[in-house]
Amino acid sequence: MTEGGVKRAASPTRSISPPPLRRKVGASISKAAAASFFTPASQKKPKPITWRILGTSLVIGKYTPENSTVKLPEKNRRVAAFDLDSTLIKTASGNVFPRSADDWKWWEGNTTSILKDLHSQGYQLVIFSNQKKISIQKEIKAGKADSKSLAMFKEKLTAIMTALNIPISVYAATEDDNYRKPRTDMWKEFVDDYDLNVAGIDKGNSIFVGDAAGRPKDHSSSDLGFAANVGLPFKTPEAYFRGVPEEPLTIFDPTVYAKAEPSEPLPIFTRKNPLELVIFCGSPASGKSTYFRNNLEPLGYERVNQDILKTRPKCLKVAREYLEAKKSVAVDNTNADPETRLVWITLAKELGVPIRCVHLLSPPEICRHNNAVRAGNKEMNPEARTSLPGIAFGDFGRRYKEPRLEEGFDDIITVKFRFEGTDEERKIWGRYWV
Repeated sequence: MTEGGVKRAASPTRSISPPPLRRKVGASISKAAAASFFTPASQKKPKPITWRILGTSLVIGKYTPENSTVKLPEKNRRVAAFDLDSTLIKTASGNVFPRSADDWKWWEGNTTSILKDLHSQGYQLVIFSNQKKISIQKEIKAGKADSKSLAMFKEKLTAIMTALNIPISVYAATEDDNYRKPRTDMWKEFVDDYDLNVAGIDKGNSIFVGDAAGRPKDHSSSDLGFAANVGLPFKTPEAYFRGVPEEPLTIFDPTVYAKAEPSEPLPIFTRKNPLELVIFCGSPASGKSTYFRNNLEPLGYERVNQDILKTRPKCLKVAREYLEAKKSVAVDNTNADPETRLVWITLAKELGVPIRCVHLLSPPEICRHNNAVRAGNKEMNPEARTSLPGIAFGDFGRRYKEPRLEEGFDDIITVKFRFEGTDEERKIWGRYWV
C-alpha cells in the first residue's frame, strides 16, 4: 500500500474493521412477550377469541374465556340463541346503523345478567345475525381498501363478547344466500361446529330471541321464520328481556300452499286452435315457466322468454318466425300492462292468429318466496335463475293491470297458485325463505 509515494507494510496487529456493538434488548419488549416468543406453540395459552370465514360470506367468531368453569351437558343440550342488533344491543348514538365499532350499548339493562344466568344453567349461547353491510367478497378483491366493515364488526363483537366473559359464539351472514336468516345454513354450521347432531338438542327447552317478527313496525319476519325453520321456540326481545306480554305473531305461511291434497284442481289448458299465440300475464316468479313446462310444452308450444332472449324486439322476431313456420307460441313474460300486451295482440292480428292469455294470480309474498327458493336450490332451478332484486316485484306491481277480453283476447285462463313437485321439493318449498 502507498501513501505519498512511500510504501508501507501492513501491520499484522491492526484491526481491519471496528468491533461489533453489543445490542441491548429494548425496554419496550416485556419479559412476558419475550418469554412468549420462545414458548412452543403447543404450550401457549389459546386466545379467548377466534375468527374464521366460511367461503366468502359467513363470519364465525368464538369466545372461550380462560376462567370458564361451567360444563355443558353432553346430551340433549339446551340452546339460547339470539339475534344481535335491536335484540342484544342497539346503537349508542341512536342511529339506525352504527357510526363506529364502539357505537353500541346493551338493548336492555338486564341483558348481561340474563345471558350469564343462562350460561350458569348450562345453556349453549350463540348469536345469529344478518350483516349485509359487510362485504367480504369486495374485501377479498380490493385488499385492505374495503376492509373497514369486517374489521369494525370484529372489533365490536370482540368488545361485546369480552364484556360478557362467558362462552359464546357468533355467526354472521353477509350475503343473500342460504346462510341468511330465515334460511338455515348458519344453524347447520353451528350444529356441526359443536357436534350437536351427535349430542342432541333439547329444542323444546331452547329459545331463539329476535326482533324481526313480522310485526307492523318490524323490517321483516326473518327471525320468526328462522326459529320456525330450525324448530326453536321464539320470543321477541320485548317479551324476553322486559316481560311484556307477547303480541300475536302472524306471518305468511308457505305450508298453506304446499299441501299435498289441493282444495281445487288447476284448470286444464287445452289447445283450441291448430295455430295460436298464448301470452302469460303474471309477476316475476309467479310460476309462469313451471306452468309452461307442465301444460303447454307437452302440447308442442314453443316458448319465447325475455330473460333468455334479453330484449322485446328479439322476442317478437323469434315469435314471428315460429308462427310463420306454423308453430304455436307461448310468450313467457310478465306482460303486466295493456300497452305491453298490445304489442302481442298487434302481432297476432297481423298474422291472422288467435291470441289467448294465461293470467297467473300468485300473491306477492308467494312470488318473493318462489324467487328465494329457486335461487337457493339448484335442483329446483332448471334454468339456473339468479335471485331477482326487490325492485323487479315493485315494478310489476306499479305497472300491473288485469287483462281483459276487450283488449282482443279470444279467452283468458285464470290460474291460482298451487305448489307442484315431489315430496322432497314440497318439504324444501314449505320452509321460510324470505
